Amino acid sequence: MAAWCACLILIGVVGNYVFTIVATMRLVALPVAVALLLTALLFPLTRALRESGLRPIYATWITMFVALAVLGGVGWIIGVRGNEEFPRLVKQGQQTAKAVETWLYTGPLQVKPSQLSTWVDDVAKMVTERQQQITSTVLAGTVVVIEVLTSIVLLLFVTFFLLKDGDRIWAWFLRAFGGAAPRVDRAGRTAWVTLSHYVQGTVVVAAVHGVLMGITLAIMGVPLWAALAMLIFLASFIPIVGILFAGAVATLITLGTKGPIFALIFVGILIVEQQLENHVLQPLIVGRLLHFHPLAIIIVLAVGGILAGIAGAVVAVPITAILYRSIPELFRDEPPALPPAPPHQEEPAHAVPDKGDPGQAGGEPASPTP
Repeated sequence: MAAWCACLILIGVVGNYVFTIVATMRLVALPVAVALLLTALLFPLTRALRESGLRPIYATWITMFVALAVLGGVGWIIGVRGNEEFPRLVKQGQQTAKAVETWLYTGPLQVKPSQLSTWVDDVAKMVTERQQQITSTVLAGTVVVIEVLTSIVLLLFVTFFLLKDGDRIWAWFLRAFGGAAPRVDRAGRTAWVTLSHYVQGTVVVAAVHGVLMGITLAIMGVPLWAALAMLIFLASFIPIVGILFAGAVATLITLGTKGPIFALIFVGILIVEQQLENHVLQPLIVGRLLHFHPLAIIIVLAVGGILAGIAGAVVAVPITAILYRSIPELFRDEPPALPPAPPHQEEPAHAVPDKGDPGQAGGEPASPTP
């Protein structure tokens, strides 16, 4: 019991330092962390290409091109669909706004046109008064965009070299640990297996979530359903928080274009599907490998979000899972080697008793050899 408590305390201390480093050096740490996630996702393809006989450099380039082609194809499909459906989105939004305005005038609230005009004027006045603040926010957003682009370039470089030279980089890294290299190697391989299972399982769960919600939105006739499905897919990588954000956006668009009844239906389907994901897909695919209680996930997400914002919430669960699995391997002793088996000795063949000594009289049999 004491050993487990010490292990948990050590995990907490190490996790705190890791999250502090991620928050302080986010422009470097976060791209590297995301690159590790992408490498864990893409490495099976690179390994298969290597096993087919391709050189590592060619296998890596093909893997990168395939990943970029998939992303580009999905983005092109979403862009085409968005270009076709955006006018319908605007038209339906205007119709819904008029319907809401009519309901405010004739419904139970009995709002007067003058009151509504006053509310609109107040909002416009508030925007005008805070124009400087809004401008500074836009400028800060521009800086964030530049940082994001820089991080994407770094992410691509790190992913490329991890796919190409990951085994050589790891062998070079182990040289710094001397006699402790076997323990570090065992812990690192355990961490890599945990990360691979987490990424692959999360992608499967997110894909199922995005496809089901995309089909639901398409059946309802909601504009931009493909873009919303992709948003739900990407948001599913941020546990709990992501689906709340993506679900709210999809619900608002459904409310604005199809009305409150369809919005309520969508929310109901989203809640049911989310429960199935949490209690069926996550335990079967991800939870079975990580063995994390939902309360632990919520606490980890809160700590990651406080220390590093949304990006911290994204990497909080995999980092904690890696620490939880790999740190015990640093202190686990290998079972003692069994002593070598003694060389096999052939039993001496028993002498065949002679039927008789020709030198003995009467041909009596000789005594058998003991």
